[in-house]
Amino acid sequence: MTNLKLLAGLLLSPLLCWPLQAQDLGSAPLSMESAINYALANDNRIQNARIQIEDAELQIKERLSTGLPQVNAGLDFQHYLQVPVQAIPEEFLPPGSEGPTEVSFLLKNNFTANVGFRTMIFDGSFFVGLRAAREARSYYQLELENEERTVRNQVINAYLPVLLLNENLKILDRNIDNLQTLLNETSALQQAGFVEQLDVDRLVLSLDNLQTERNNLDRNQENVMRALKYAINYPMDQQLRVEDNLEGMVIEIDAADLESEIPFARRPEVRLLEKGIALQDLNVELQRSAFLPTVFANASYQYQFQGNTLNDGFWAPTGVIGLSANIPIYDFGGRSARVERARLERETIINQRNDLVRGIELEVRNARTAFESARESLEARERSLGLAERIYETTQIKYREGVGSSLEVVQAEQELYQAQANQLNAIYDLLVAKESLYQALGQP
Repeated sequence: MTNLKLLAGLLLSPLLCWPLQAQDLGSAPLSMESAINYALANDNRIQNARIQIEDAELQIKERLSTGLPQVNAGLDFQHYLQVPVQAIPEEFLPPGSEGPTEVSFLLKNNFTANVGFRTMIFDGSFFVGLRAAREARSYYQLELENEERTVRNQVINAYLPVLLLNENLKILDRNIDNLQTLLNETSALQQAGFVEQLDVDRLVLSLDNLQTERNNLDRNQENVMRALKYAINYPMDQQLRVEDNLEGMVIEIDAADLESEIPFARRPEVRLLEKGIALQDLNVELQRSAFLPTVFANASYQYQFQGNTLNDGFWAPTGVIGLSANIPIYDFGGRSARVERARLERETIINQRNDLVRGIELEVRNARTAFESARESLEARERSLGLAERIYETTQIKYREGVGSSLEVVQAEQELYQAQANQLNAIYDLLVAKESLYQALGQP
């Protein structure tokens, strides 16, 4: 992939993309979609990708300018402290002459003003570069899309644990309230002599265990929240709240996602490699263009002043137009080797594309199987939770009516807590499996 980035940079064709402005969340609760949008606006990798795209746009303008007419002007002034002279050969002197044997062709003051024009008439590499610019622009766009997809997946993986922990806390608070009510009732019965102290102690122990577990979750909540802040590049010292819940995010996916043909083209990695193959095709053409001649047209005009003083000199104008051509003839196989290397690089990218397609096929098949298993597991856990709730309610009724023991209540309570945890984890596993399947299918 690094070679493709280098090739795209050499062909000089980017996509101009302005960075998004980070939004101020304030104290508003954060949905998962809002968290993703915030991360896309603030993630440094995304911003760096946009900076590179903007820089590439400037590079393409720089490259394009080399094929457009160039106009330059210049000024040159020289004052000779001692005018250079040249010796006159003896054969140019009259026989017996005693005249000067050296002569100067310059005057003390020389001033030249000129303007030059140069433009390209034909250069094969320039025209190939123009075609490559359009392909490379799409390549950079896909690269940014792939980076955004990576950030999105990381935010989802950091957001879901926060929801799981929040739901756990809600269930624990509800269980603590219910157990506290039962403890109060049991304590009153114990004081009236209807139950033993052992029954009260069992409930106190269960309540202490729940309180300890809740305290641990409180500390873990800080950790997962910090992980979410880090994933979206949110300030660590600012308050952040989430608003989604696990059960509300459980939705049925389309049957086509589980049965249809794998849409490889949805994955930006595949499209990146496809675009890389197209860029390599142009690279082959670029190397072949080195066999073609280059032709440039040029024109210049200058005005020159010469004189021993600035008042008694003369002006001499000069104008010229012309063509220059460079015709490659033979370089001992250097150009041919570069063409062959470009072809080999193209074959390498094709092999990378084929390996990626095989890997995606395996990823999608495994993700579909994992989703089916997670969905079946959730259905089983929900049935188990319903049974555990009925058993718990029955044991409480029996205990209050004096036909059941506190041990049965504690056992039913533990089974209920375990069923609640299993059901919550099953929801979490299903959401993770759904997101993994969407990611494998290349869905946003």
